[in-house]
Amino acid sequence: MVFHTADSADVPDRRAIVIGAGLGGLSAAMRLGAKGYAVTVLDRLDRAGGRGSSITQDGHRFDLGPTIVTVPQVFEDLWKACGRDFHADVDLRPLDPFYEVRWPDGTRFEASTDDERMFEQVSKISPRDLKGYKRFLRDSAARYVVGFEGMVAKPMHRLWETIKVLPKFAQLRADRSIYGLVASRVRDERLRMALSFHPLFIGGDPTHVTSIYALVAHLEKTYGVHYAIGGVQAIADAMADVVRAQGGVIRHGAEADEIIVEGGAARAVRLTDGSRLDAPLIVSNADAGHTYSHLLRNHPRRRWTAPKLARKRWSMGLYVWYFGTKGTAAMWPDLGHHTIVNGPRFTGLLKDIFIRGTLSDDMSLYIHRPAITDPTVAPAGDDSFYVLSPVPHLGWDDPVDWLTEAPKYREKVAAVLEEHMPGFRDRITTELEFTPETFRDRYLSPNGSGFSLEPRILQSAWFRPHNVSEEARGLFLVGAGTHPGAGLPGVVSSAEVLGKLVPDLPPVEKETRMAAE
Repeated sequence: MVFHTADSADVPDRRAIVIGAGLGGLSAAMRLGAKGYAVTVLDRLDRAGGRGSSITQDGHRFDLGPTIVTVPQVFEDLWKACGRDFHADVDLRPLDPFYEVRWPDGTRFEASTDDERMFEQVSKISPRDLKGYKRFLRDSAARYVVGFEGMVAKPMHRLWETIKVLPKFAQLRADRSIYGLVASRVRDERLRMALSFHPLFIGGDPTHVTSIYALVAHLEKTYGVHYAIGGVQAIADAMADVVRAQGGVIRHGAEADEIIVEGGAARAVRLTDGSRLDAPLIVSNADAGHTYSHLLRNHPRRRWTAPKLARKRWSMGLYVWYFGTKGTAAMWPDLGHHTIVNGPRFTGLLKDIFIRGTLSDDMSLYIHRPAITDPTVAPAGDDSFYVLSPVPHLGWDDPVDWLTEAPKYREKVAAVLEEHMPGFRDRITTELEFTPETFRDRYLSPNGSGFSLEPRILQSAWFRPHNVSEEARGLFLVGAGTHPGAGLPGVVSSAEVLGKLVPDLPPVEKETRMAAE
């Protein structure tokens, strides 16, 4: 597959458009730039990063989305493909421990790469479960080989690619949920939560997503958990710098309204201001649901029709409270960089969020305190906090009215936080909130979901929207809604898949390159 100019079959058309400057779109632009394409990235926000961008308010930087890097290798490989060194552009710091999990009874569990420390953590909670935990580690390693090494960065748009792994999936009981797998290994409910909650980081219900996601424990152990100084925003900014160094263009405040299809091929993007940009290669980093329901709304679709999208299960919504505090650097010394605070229920809360679609009075919270590692997030002596609570998305028959509920929910969150950060409310100097309605309006996320389609087994691999679209030639998808899925490793790997689907272009003389651009 090589695209050519209209006036000469011998001269390839180097133009490519990427819709969205999220981490998937920026990765795609880098891959295409390395292959010789003249890339234009369109993004409706005012800075790069998409859900991984940030807002600075009253001297506090708030990282809006992902906060950790779990597989630095995907970034190292991406930079290497562009002839650059990731670590020369980004200051990545390993975290130890990765995070601390807390329960209402006062129990705490710290996760790290050290086996002996982990054995001690398990034994402290439930000595009888140590043997089962070691067995779970073997389960995790086996699933890592099949699910991560074997599938993540490989194109899965041909059904055969999924069919041929089914025997291994059957052997590993991929039909069982990760919670079900963990429950078969350990008896203590606290440990069951601590070993199975990870799919929530990519929008999945641990009691329903496949046990293949047990691979995360091995992934964390192998690669560690890291934080980028400057937040994920610093990674996005570094990616944008690479794109520009390759000759690419990033246009902020430019919102794509429609992908124009002519003769069965994607030919152009029309913006909301009415202007049209032509290119024979178009990559959408917009949510897959938005791409098919809105950007291709005037083009008949064979697979991703409106009724089919309506039947899909979407990831949960997120309530996120960002706030800055004054003079708190020395306060709450036991509250580290990442803390997960559990409510009194785990499986019951999951059922409320993912099955019933109801907003519960109780909650689990993810507390991000980056100033522990990164002094750039707040004025000296202060803190910038990010507190996240999983909540139902907006697609239920009776969705949450966040205009009414947000103030009440904030008070409930504050009451839980007060147990771990006494006196924090008196120290708040600036704040903002994101609800599922914010995700719908800011990121054009269907149903205000936090992570696009939920990663259930029949919404993964071939069953997920493909990286190469079957709806129009020359159209490709990257990001959380396509293969392999959400999370930083997933969205960056989706661009690696793109790189395997799109051909390299031959080098051109300087004059020809300037004409193409």
